[in-house]
Amino acid sequence: MTWMGLERDVIDRETYRRTVGWFRGAGVVLPTYAQLAAPDSIPATIRESLKEVHPDQVSPWNLFRVHWYNDRDRAGQAAVPVHVVLPAELTGVDARIVVILGDLFPMIRAHKVLAAYGCLVPRVVTGMFDPARDRAIWPSTGNYCRGGVAISALMGCRGVAVLPAGMSRERFAWLEDRVTEPEDIIRTPGTESNVKEIYDKCAELAADPRNVIFNQFAEFGNHLVHYLCTGRALEAVFECVSESAPGLRLRAFVSASGSAGTLAAGDYLKERYGARIVAAEALECPTMLANGFGEHNIQGIGDKHIPLIHNVMNTDLVAGISDRATDQLSVLFAAREGVEYLRTRRRVPEPVLASLPAFGLSSICNILAAVKTAKHLRLGPDDVIMTVATDGAAMYGSERERIAARDFPDGFGPADAAEVFGRWMLGTGPGDLLETTRADRNRIFNLGYYTWVEQQGVSLADFEARRDQRFWTGLRDLLPAWDAMITEFNERTGLAG
Repeated sequence: MTWMGLERDVIDRETYRRTVGWFRGAGVVLPTYAQLAAPDSIPATIRESLKEVHPDQVSPWNLFRVHWYNDRDRAGQAAVPVHVVLPAELTGVDARIVVILGDLFPMIRAHKVLAAYGCLVPRVVTGMFDPARDRAIWPSTGNYCRGGVAISALMGCRGVAVLPAGMSRERFAWLEDRVTEPEDIIRTPGTESNVKEIYDKCAELAADPRNVIFNQFAEFGNHLVHYLCTGRALEAVFECVSESAPGLRLRAFVSASGSAGTLAAGDYLKERYGARIVAAEALECPTMLANGFGEHNIQGIGDKHIPLIHNVMNTDLVAGISDRATDQLSVLFAAREGVEYLRTRRRVPEPVLASLPAFGLSSICNILAAVKTAKHLRLGPDDVIMTVATDGAAMYGSERERIAARDFPDGFGPADAAEVFGRWMLGTGPGDLLETTRADRNRIFNLGYYTWVEQQGVSLADFEARRDQRFWTGLRDLLPAWDAMITEFNERTGLAG
């Protein structure tokens, strides 16, 4: 493997030696991928230590909370990942849409903290990142850079966020409170779809060897950590739901593309259940659907390119969702009048209403794509579609204010709630959806050439290798290799639990 992040041996032994000493002094113990996939395997001494640590505290023990099994209080561990089954009263379809909740992760209340750990830890244990010397650069359209800054802090190193200037005020406020220096927040031009501008800034930063770029769109640690940890979490939830309703069939997994890391969980579910993999994108920027371009506000799913870590040739469907839908449903789900409409007119159960604050903009996109998929495949009550709520509504308060002022200048009332729900939830149909043929997959795959070979310098041979499924299955050998290296690293620090 010639790409950064795929090494399985110590590359720089002097950096490795210094990093062991640094982590020993900082009291940092690293969890293995296997422990994050199955937190019951975390040593009892570490789980006991966690009881004294708040989930948002800058304590290295919180590395052991970077998993899907945090309970609703975020202080303890749930037997099964916290999830909600969305009923027909909310979705308008008979199929069961099951959503696992990402806002229970530590530090950032979003699942991107898992991706950040999955990208950084291989560099640490191979001696390719010196926490005392290097700056970890986290290019992102929002949550990944927050996750990177959080993981950097837990490991006692310096993290730098690179993100578009047009992202929500709440993201910048969070970063401003947590970066080491103000200049560690780098604003690039544009909004959600302006990913190339992020890459250009990273290329500039990479001229300094102390800046180590963790590009989530090209880091296979992102793919692998979601394949294992998110895939197994979804499996546990499906098996739990099936216990009370034998005979359920897992028909599809839905995730907005974004960096494509979360889509790796679909590879896991397809292998075990035959579930189809559905990649969602903004209709205003239909890259996969139509080789298109544009701007949109579904924050968290940067577009206009195909991530290097997207297993395109294994993607079964592509669904386009309008940002007008996610914008207006975000207002509905947060407004008192909207919730009351769902309660009294739609008879949505209270536990489901209580989960609405867990749905940020990209989470609503995932739900709508699941509804679209259910209608396209004509799924019934014994069919399950699984998806993730990547983050909650808390990061989008300023966005809802802007949307409400734009779309509901006279206030958001009961009639608005009925109109929004009817138009965007019940009105979501099977259009703007592509069931991919091999030719479609090759077309989408080929779009990546312009970003990765022409612009980013990936060799053509390495780029083409990803067309073969054997490449992706072969990646998984890295997981036990990395876990063995993590275990040895912890032993060398003398802090292993």
